[in-house]
Amino acid sequence: MPQKPKNEDAIRNQYAEQGVDAYYQQYGDAYENPHFTQIEKLLQQNQSKIDYAHILDFCAGGGEVSRILQAMDFTDVQGCDPYTHELYHQQTGQTCLTYNFQEVIQGRLNQWATAHQPNQGFSSIICSFAMHLCPEKQLYPLVFNLFQLTRQLIIITPHKRPALEDLAQVQLDFEDFTLTKRGKKVKLKSYSWSD
Repeated sequence: MPQKPKNEDAIRNQYAEQGVDAYYQQYGDAYENPHFTQIEKLLQQNQSKIDYAHILDFCAGGGEVSRILQAMDFTDVQGCDPYTHELYHQQTGQTCLTYNFQEVIQGRLNQWATAHQPNQGFSSIICSFAMHLCPEKQLYPLVFNLFQLTRQLIIITPHKRPALEDLAQVQLDFEDFTLTKRGKKVKLKSYSWSD
């Protein structure tokens, strides 16, 4: 197996060269988010603004968000990642759903939630370093379906995309950021759905 990319630029280059699906087929069991420290800082400094009672760690990777929340004594976390679900299980000891963007758009996550936690939903859904990979034309239906399950959608990203506040009915409630060692911003944005 070729050596796994270690930093953000190397991962981005691999996405461009081989595509997201192929990248995760090759490296999914060993994926490491190079921004763990920034994710941790953002989740900790926004604890009073985000409801961590019952979380969906969407596009969970190796469970970075879940592990940080568990360390903060928030243990009601459900992971979901079509590529790294086995790694998530290894890192957290918890099962991980395997729904991809298209399956969420088709309502499969909503069906699972109805069957396994009727009338509950999630206190918030946190998507770290992945929503920018959703094709633009699928972004609204994806976000719409996620908001069927929560009142608060949290996006953590080093990118300008996605700008969910540009979508109809999506409201940006607050945002925060922290810097990497190289001085790049990692942003946290909290969204709600307005009728």
